[in-house]
Amino acid sequence: MDRYSDHPSFGLLGDLKKPIKRIAAIHDISCLGRCALTVIIPVLSAMGHQCVPLPTALLSTHTGGFCDMFFTDLTHHMGEIAKHWRSIGTDFDAIYSGFLGSSEQIEMLTGFIRDFSVKNDGKAAFVAIDPVMGDDGELYSTYDSALMKGMSRLCYGADLITPNLTEACFLTGEKYPSHDLTEKEGKDFGENLLKKLYSEFGCKKTVVSGITCTDNNSKTVLTAASDTEKAMPYFHSTALMSRSYPGTGDVFASVLLGKLLSGEDFDAAIDYACDFTAYAIAFSEGYATPIRDGLIIEPCLGKLM
Repeated sequence: MDRYSDHPSFGLLGDLKKPIKRIAAIHDISCLGRCALTVIIPVLSAMGHQCVPLPTALLSTHTGGFCDMFFTDLTHHMGEIAKHWRSIGTDFDAIYSGFLGSSEQIEMLTGFIRDFSVKNDGKAAFVAIDPVMGDDGELYSTYDSALMKGMSRLCYGADLITPNLTEACFLTGEKYPSHDLTEKEGKDFGENLLKKLYSEFGCKKTVVSGITCTDNNSKTVLTAASDTEKAMPYFHSTALMSRSYPGTGDVFASVLLGKLLSGEDFDAAIDYACDFTAYAIAFSEGYATPIRDGLIIEPCLGKLM
C-alpha cells in the first residue's frame, strides 16, 4: 500500500477507522433482470459493506415478465455453505434474508440465524427479514400456506422487517385495500398495520412500503415505519412514478439496511432509502428498456458512496 499512499485518488484509504460490516445476504440469484442478489450485492458494496451471498435458488431470469426460465433449488447447498462458514469461525454483523423457495429453506434459515446470531466478540448480529411473498394484493405463485406460516416465524423477534403493503396484509390478516386511500386513510391504515405487526412479531423496527394514496388527483406512495425507541410512527411520502420495476423492494430494503448499519438514525435512513429508490426509478424511466429488465441501477450507485 505504501506506493499508493501519496496518490490523491487513494487519500481516503488511510482514514478508514471502523471495520467493514459483513452481511450474510440470503436471497436468490436471478441472472437476468435486476433483482435480489444482483442488486443487493452492488448496493451494499457501494455503501461500504461486505455482502456475502448465501443463494437460495438460481434462476436464468426472475419470474416477472419472462417465461420458461431455468430454476434450481439450492437448499442442500445452502446447508453445506453454512456448515463451512461455521467450521472456519465466520461471523456476521447482519443477517439479511429475502425470497425463500420452500418450507425447508425456512427451517434452514431458522437454524442459520440461531447459529450466527451472536458474533465472535459476543455482540448480537442485526437480523433483517424482507418477507418477500407477493405484491398488488396477491401472493406469488410459489407460496402456499406452509411457506407463509414459516415466513411469519422468521419475522418473529427480528430487528427489522420490511414488508410491502401486500405482505403486511397477509402477515396480519388485514384485508388489502380495494381502492386508493387518501393520505389520511393511508396513514391510519399504515399505523394500524404497524401496531398489528408489532403485536404479532415484536420486531424492534418495522417498515411497510407501497401504500398508494390519492389526494386531489395527485398520487403518492406512503412508507410507514415504527421503532420501539420512538413514541410515534414515521411516514415518508413520495410521488408515485409512472413505472413499477421488479427489484425495487430489494433496492429499498438494502439501502435502508446499509444506512442503519452505518449508524444512521432510523427516520433519516428511511428518507434516504425512499429518496434513492425514487431517484433510481426516475433515472430508469429515461431509458426505453423493458420494465422486466429492472431498475437501471449501475449509473446510480455513485450516489450511495
